[in-house]
Amino acid sequence: MVILKVCPAVLRWANGAREILVFTHPLAGVQVVKGTIEAGEDVEAAGRRELSEEAGVEGLPLLGTLAASSRIAPGQLWHFLLLSGEGLPERWAHHCADDGGHDFAFFWHRLDYSPDDRWHEIFKHALAHIKAGAADQPPFAGRT
Repeated sequence: MVILKVCPAVLRWANGAREILVFTHPLAGVQVVKGTIEAGEDVEAAGRRELSEEAGVEGLPLLGTLAASSRIAPGQLWHFLLLSGEGLPERWAHHCADDGGHDFAFFWHRLDYSPDDRWHEIFKHALAHIKAGAADQPPFAGRT
């Protein structure tokens, strides 16, 4: 049985480069937001729910989607949304109630930078997929 996952990748332009919203999980390193798609839930609704639960962020414009991938983690099919994070703060903390509750520290990572050893291995694979797919996306409105 394949577990369906969703990753709402929040992107922005800053200092002439594309950046992605990431966070530090207190037990599992640097990650991007992701979660399980619930029964009867569509991909976009699941991604927006996960973004709200994990980051406290709602109402971001949808930029597009990327191809799903079964290469991120064994037994999982990951779906990817691209959302605009223009106007979000540089950093913030959010308390996520999942798994007994954790405080996540959010920040921006340049897409042209490689992940370091603080990144959880699964999320290194997710980042590579996002980087490859985002390169094919048109520039954000008003950007070239």
